[in-house]
Amino acid sequence: MTGATGTVGRHAVELLREAGAEVVALSRRTGDLRDLAAMPSLDGVTSVLLVWPFDTAEGAREVLREKLAGRRVVYLSSAARRGPEREVERLVEETAGEWTFLRPHAFAANALRWARQVRAGVVRGAHGAAGMPVVHERDVAAVAVRALLDPGHHGAAYELTGPETISQADQVRIVSEVTGIPARWEELAPEQARIGLLAEGWPPGVAEEVLRAQAALVSRPAAVTPVVEEVTKAPPRSFLEWAAEHAGAFRTPRRPSRSVMRAARIHAFGDASVIQVDEVPVPRPGPGEVLVEVAATSFNPSEVGLRSGLLPEVFGASLPHTLGWDVSGTVVGTGAGVTGFAPGDRVFGMVDGAAAEYAVAPVRVLAHAPRSVPLADAAAVPVAGLTAWQAVHEHARVTEGQSVLVNGAGGGVGLFAVQLAKLAGARVVATASPRSAAAVRRLGADEVIDYTTTPLPAGTDVLLNLIPGANGPSGENRTVVSIAGGEGHFVMRYDPRHLTTLAGLIDDDGLAVEIAEGHPLPELPQIHRRAEAGDLRGKVTILMA
Repeated sequence: MTGATGTVGRHAVELLREAGAEVVALSRRTGDLRDLAAMPSLDGVTSVLLVWPFDTAEGAREVLREKLAGRRVVYLSSAARRGPEREVERLVEETAGEWTFLRPHAFAANALRWARQVRAGVVRGAHGAAGMPVVHERDVAAVAVRALLDPGHHGAAYELTGPETISQADQVRIVSEVTGIPARWEELAPEQARIGLLAEGWPPGVAEEVLRAQAALVSRPAAVTPVVEEVTKAPPRSFLEWAAEHAGAFRTPRRPSRSVMRAARIHAFGDASVIQVDEVPVPRPGPGEVLVEVAATSFNPSEVGLRSGLLPEVFGASLPHTLGWDVSGTVVGTGAGVTGFAPGDRVFGMVDGAAAEYAVAPVRVLAHAPRSVPLADAAAVPVAGLTAWQAVHEHARVTEGQSVLVNGAGGGVGLFAVQLAKLAGARVVATASPRSAAAVRRLGADEVIDYTTTPLPAGTDVLLNLIPGANGPSGENRTVVSIAGGEGHFVMRYDPRHLTTLAGLIDDDGLAVEIAEGHPLPELPQIHRRAEAGDLRGKVTILMA
């Protein structure tokens, strides 16, 4: 039994032992399969389940001729039959006494590679509509066991599928429903998806083949076969069953498996080119702190000032410095004396250094994240949401029946301010560009004015000014609150208690979280450049997975 601890192998070992077979289990832990001298004696072995876990057939000829020749060999190939798999099949036919090929379609277990993205709430990839008859790994193992133990399978090449053809996007939907984690599929261009696969360590050739196969499955989904039930006498398991069995693997993250992580840092102040993604040690939480697996941070315009070296007395950043303030993620570790949070808890808040795969945060700065939106989306709330909350409730003190003008309603703060003013019972007039008008109207503005063509109107009780140098007509008897300098200016005060209030409003469907764009961490320099060019609208999240 090779690959005995793998996706299929561990199930096959269990089923073989249940059937009373004696099993010699080999795995990568016991040495390289191609190191013949290190392999144990196979005296008495009659049948072999061959899992060849390499991207090349190199070495397979020697293993088959010197160790497996003349025996019954069941080879775990694939429905794709890539070049190395075709070569190993040929060698098995040439050397084995009896042989059977298992050619499964995509494993349901492949969805586990999305676990971190599911926790973040956004699974990104190409060809989400690709239809695949995904197969449960235990069904593949069950067919393998029958071929290993029973007569009548010599010369068979079994194409193995689950009971239904299901798209990648629907797999994410089902995992979301089973786990209770709000998650969605986000379609990427194939080239973007390829970059992501390479970053995960996929060999370039395999990444290309997978994307080509997925593209073909969009227009022509693969068909279901009856083989699993014909061989095992039991119906194949559905993806829904698989997802229910593995729900825990999606819900609860493990501590980091590596000692290093990616982080977006600056080593000098300057333009966007000073931002680089470094590999740095994963931090450890101290007393009163937790380690957070970061789902996302979000971009705030003030980060341009920090990066540029402006107002050092405000930002006080020492170099090198990890960017990012807003954070959402899952607790994966706790320091001494921590109460109120435990591993697996979904949290959000503000910390220095949020643009990294992991961040350490004092528990006093965190709040439990809203349950009803993807966790990555919650990263859009802290800075923008708290600023809007304090503008509406602490400074303007908006009350029912008032009229409120939100100037710059299409930005991150503005979108929250429109909703909070409406929830307070006000009539809301909002200025926005044509690009943002639809979102502002959808979120509750009673009137939307195109500020690119129309001056600020007079006659409202409150002006929430979110655009520099735009306080409107002078001499009006109205309350002015500004985050952009000038009359009524204030600076947001961080208060996690208000975050808890905002999370409650989100979960009660009173407050929507509007995400304009989401980008992976390496694209943060481009986001800074676009912000400086005036090319960003709304909240932009930076995703770690």
